[in-house]
Amino acid sequence: MAIWLTENSKIIVQGMTGSEGTKHAKRMLASGAKVVGGVNARKAGTTHLDLPVFGTVKEAMDKTGADVSVVFVPPAFTKDAVKEAIDAEIPLCVVITEGVPVHDTTEFWAYCVAKGNKTRIIGPNCPGIASPGASNAGIIPADITTAGRIGLVSKSGTLTYQLMYELRDLGFSTCVGIGGDPVIGTTHIDALEAFQADPGTDAIVMIGEIGGDAEERAAAYIEQHVTKPVVAYVAGFTAPEGKTMGHAGAIVSGSAGTAQAKKEALEKVGVRVGKTPSETARLMREIMQSR
Repeated sequence: MAIWLTENSKIIVQGMTGSEGTKHAKRMLASGAKVVGGVNARKAGTTHLDLPVFGTVKEAMDKTGADVSVVFVPPAFTKDAVKEAIDAEIPLCVVITEGVPVHDTTEFWAYCVAKGNKTRIIGPNCPGIASPGASNAGIIPADITTAGRIGLVSKSGTLTYQLMYELRDLGFSTCVGIGGDPVIGTTHIDALEAFQADPGTDAIVMIGEIGGDAEERAAAYIEQHVTKPVVAYVAGFTAPEGKTMGHAGAIVSGSAGTAQAKKEALEKVGVRVGKTPSETARLMREIMQSR
C-alpha cells in the first residue's frame, strides 16, 4: 500500500521538453514509473522521449488517463501551469519548481480551494513523492531505498534522501517531500492523516525545520488523531538566533519557530525526536524492530 501515488498512477510532466523536465522524466521512466506524456502548448503534437506532447493538461488526461502531473516549469509560469492542472481536475499535482513567489502560491492554492479542492497539490519547492517499488513523481532518487512499511513526510529534500537511505533495509510505503516554502499545498498534517489511514504504513517519520508553527500544529494533530508511532527530526538546532536561514520558510520570531520549541511540542505528545538525522533513524529502527 501507499498514499497518493501507486503502481497504477499515470504521470504527465508539465515542462517535460525543458532541460530539468527531460532529465527527471528520464529518471522517473528508468525507475519504472508510468510516465505517459508531457505538456507544452508550443510543442503540442510532437514527441519527446518517445512520449506524446500535448497542448494542455486536460488533453493529456483525456488521451492518456493521467492522474498525476509533475510541474517542471520556470517560477514565472508556475502559477498558470498549476491553475491549468486544477482546471483539468487532475487528482495530484506535484510542483517541483523552486523560487515560486509566495503570492503566486497563495493565489493558486486559493484557486484550488475555490474549485472544490479536487486537486492535491504537493509543493512547490519540493522533491516530490515516491512510493518505492511502485512509482516516483519528482526528483527523489529511486534507488536509495526499498519498499517497506514506514511513511516519511519532510520539509527538506536532502533530509528526505538521508532518512530513506539510513532506513533502506526496513523500507518505506511512501516518501513525501512537502517543501519548505511558507505556503505549501500539502502539509505535515495532511500526510499524517493519510499515513494513519493507510494499512500499509506501520510507523511515521516526520522531518521539520525551524520557522513557522507547522510542527507545533502537527504535534497537536498527532495527539488527537494519530495512533501509529511517530519519530521526528527538526533541522536547525544549531541555527544562530535572529538570523534568517536557508529556506524561505525558516524564519524564527522570538522563541516561536525554534528547533527546541518544536522538539518540546512533539515530545509532549509522545513523539520521539532525534537530535540528528542518524539518531532519528535509530529511534525508528528501535520502534520497527520491537513490533
